[in-house]
Amino acid sequence: MLVALSIKNYALIENLSVNFKDKLSIITGETGAGKSVLLGALGLVLGKRSDSTSLKDADKKCIIEAQFSVNNYGLERFFEENDLDFEKETILRREILPSGKSRAFINDTPTTLNVLQSLSEQLIDIHSQHQTLQLADVNFQFHILDALAKNTAKLTSYSKGLKLYHQLKKELEILKLNQEKSQQNFEYNSHLYQELVQAKLELGEQEEIEQELDKLNNIEAIKLNLSEAQNNTFIDEIGLISRLNSVTSNLEKISLYSEEYKKLYDRILSIKIEFDDISNELVYLNESVNFEPSELDKLNNRLQLIYNLQQKHTVKTIAELLEIQLKLEKEVNVAENSSTIISEKENEIKIVAKKLDNLAKLISDARQKAIPVFIKKIDNLLANLGMENTRLKWNLSHVNQYFSNGKDELQLLISANKGLNFGTLQKIASGGELSRIMLSVKSILSEYLKLPTIIFDEIDAGVSGTISQKVATIMLEMSENMQVIAITHLPQIAAKGNQHYKVFKQDVDNQIITQLKRLTKEERIIEIAEMLSGKNTTTTAIEHAKQLLN
Repeated sequence: MLVALSIKNYALIENLSVNFKDKLSIITGETGAGKSVLLGALGLVLGKRSDSTSLKDADKKCIIEAQFSVNNYGLERFFEENDLDFEKETILRREILPSGKSRAFINDTPTTLNVLQSLSEQLIDIHSQHQTLQLADVNFQFHILDALAKNTAKLTSYSKGLKLYHQLKKELEILKLNQEKSQQNFEYNSHLYQELVQAKLELGEQEEIEQELDKLNNIEAIKLNLSEAQNNTFIDEIGLISRLNSVTSNLEKISLYSEEYKKLYDRILSIKIEFDDISNELVYLNESVNFEPSELDKLNNRLQLIYNLQQKHTVKTIAELLEIQLKLEKEVNVAENSSTIISEKENEIKIVAKKLDNLAKLISDARQKAIPVFIKKIDNLLANLGMENTRLKWNLSHVNQYFSNGKDELQLLISANKGLNFGTLQKIASGGELSRIMLSVKSILSEYLKLPTIIFDEIDAGVSGTISQKVATIMLEMSENMQVIAITHLPQIAAKGNQHYKVFKQDVDNQIITQLKRLTKEERIIEIAEMLSGKNTTTTAIEHAKQLLN
C-alpha cells in the first residue's frame, strides 16, 4: 500500500508531504485546486516520461518520493532478479534535473525507467475515466476471466510449454534447412570424406616421414661416417677404446696414493663406461644402415599424398586435415541421418503439442465455468448502480491455434437495455456506464486477486446522488481487501472514506502553491457541507454533512 508521498518543486507544488492509511481514503478539492498536479507527480515517480517544464523553479531539481509497504506482495524475486535490495518499506524516488534529464531510484539504488514501471504496475493502479477503455482490451478481459477461473498456475505451465514448443519448431526449421543444404553438397562432401578416411592419416606422421626421407637421401654419407667412427673406436692399439683402457689402467694404479688421484680415476672410469655404451650403439647403428630403393619410393609416395591433400584443402598440417575430416563426417552423417533426426524432432513436437492441447482445454473449461459466476456477480453490482437492464455476455471459442494464454478467442459484449442486441462495449456503453462497469469488475477482482493500491480518479463523474452512495459502498467493500484512494466531487462518496484529504491552493509570498492536508473531523464536516451547498454553507448543509458522515 501507499504509505507516504513527498513532492518538491513540481508544477504548483513547492514542498508537500502526506502520509496515507489503509482502507478507503478520499481526496477532494475545488476544480483547478491541483488534483491533476498531484496525480501527475505520482505518475512521474511511477515511471512516466518527464521534462524540465514540470519544474516549479527551473533552476532547482524536482524530487518526488513514494513509500510503499510491500511485505505482502511476494516481490522478493522481482527485487532479486533486478539486483535491488528488498525492503518491507520500499521507497521509489524520481529526480528531474533543470536540464530535463531524470534519474530513478528504488531504495536508493539507481535503476531504469523500465524497471521502475514494472515494479509500479505491481504496486498501484491509477484508474481514471479514460482507462475504462481497458475493458475493450481482450487481454484485460482474459485477465478478468482467468482470475475467477483460478488459472494462474495452469497459465504458468502453459507459458513454459508454449516456449518449449516454439523452440522445438525453430529447431525443426533449422534441421530442414540444413537437410536441404546438406543434400545439395552430399556427393561432393562424401567423396572428400572418403578420400581422407582412406588416407588413414595420423598425427606426427608427416614429420616422421620427412625425417626418414632425409636420412635415406643421405645414406652414403651416414654409412661412411658411421664406419669411420667405428674404426676410430675399435682399431687395435690406436683406437679410442684401446687408448681409453690404457688411461684408465694408469690412473687405477695410482688411485690408492691420493684422494685426488682416486677422484680422477673415478671420473675416467665413468667416461669409459659411457663410451663403451656409445661404442656398442655405434656398431648397432652402422650394421642397421641399409638402403632399400622400394622403401624410398614408398615414403615419397606417402608424403606426396599428404602434400596433395593439404594443397587440396588449403592447409599445412595433418592436424588440420583431421579436423576437416571430422567436420565432413558430421555433414555427411547429417545428410544420411537427417530424415531420422527430423522425424524424431517432429515426434517430440507432437508430444509437447499434445500436453499443450490438454492444458489449454483445462484452461478453457475453467473459463467456461467462471463465466456464469462472473455474470451473476456483475448483474447484482450493476443493478445496485442503476444499470439493472444492462447485460454482459462472454463469447468464448476454443480454436485450433496457440495463443500466449491458451487456445481461446474471447469477446465481451453488452446490451444496454432489454430487447436490444448485444454489441461491443465501446460502441454501446456510454462513458458513465463504462465507469460503473469497470468499478464493478475491479470490485469482483478484489475478491480473487491480491490487487495493488487503486486510485479512482473521478470515476463517479455523471453519477446521481443515490447511485453515488452505492458506488461509495462498493469502494468501501473493496477497501477491506486493498487500499483504495478515491478522488471525487460527490459528498456521498467523500463521506464514506476512513480518512479524508483536501487539495487546495494557497497564496504564499505572492505565489500560488498547491497544498494537501488530512482533515480533522470538524474540517471534514465543513468540507462535505461545502460540497453540498457551496462556499456559503448553511445550517442545513452542515446537518446533512453530519448525517452523511454518520
